[in-house]
Amino acid sequence: MRVTILGVTVDTYSMSETVEKIGCAVQDRRALRVVTANPEMIYASEHNPELKQVINSADIITADGIGVVWAARTLGTQVQERVTGIDLVQAIFPAASAGKWRMYFLGGKPGVAELAAYKISTDYPGIKCCTRHGYFSPQEEQKILQEIRQFQPDVLLVGLGAPRQEFWLAEHPDLAKVGIGVGGSFDALAGVVTRAPRRIQELHLEWLYRLLKEPWRWRRQTVLPRFMLRVLCQKVRYSSNS
Repeated sequence: MRVTILGVTVDTYSMSETVEKIGCAVQDRRALRVVTANPEMIYASEHNPELKQVINSADIITADGIGVVWAARTLGTQVQERVTGIDLVQAIFPAASAGKWRMYFLGGKPGVAELAAYKISTDYPGIKCCTRHGYFSPQEEQKILQEIRQFQPDVLLVGLGAPRQEFWLAEHPDLAKVGIGVGGSFDALAGVVTRAPRRIQELHLEWLYRLLKEPWRWRRQTVLPRFMLRVLCQKVRYSSNS
């Protein structure tokens, strides 16, 4: 089931359901593109038709953040839980290790993806990893595409930042069975960035924790109230038309 939020269709899958669908795609050798849609991305798509098309053409669009969960519930559709990029990636590691998946990490600053892959390979020895940082020139892109195809990953994690990673995955659908845009997840996996304590995550205050740790993010955080206002306008518009 999906809910339309500001023109973006978001899936209502739980984390376990999303992981199961990814596992089935790998097993069946079926292409699957995943977008983890947060409020900032959904709000930006209102002013960017190409971005909206790229998001909506994905096979799975998850509710990345409590703001998206709130929006869905406000519009009358129950989303079970948020499915963020970093949480989804961590949730698939046990299945990936058991199935001996091949995973390619593309993105982040030099050395970050390598460190993340090293830690993951240590904790989940069944996973075979290959990495490449995200600071490459257009002239280097063809070589990177060739490297990915030669590695033949089951899952391609792309951390080039939104919306670049979403466009990049859509432009190259043949690189892996499953492609997921993961934003800054490599920083967290490598331990370069510390996530909020579990209790703060459970209270849905991770955004506040990050803002306190990285005050320069305040401009990005101003999107959330604007996003909420647009969702409320959508609700009023739908109510008046029903």
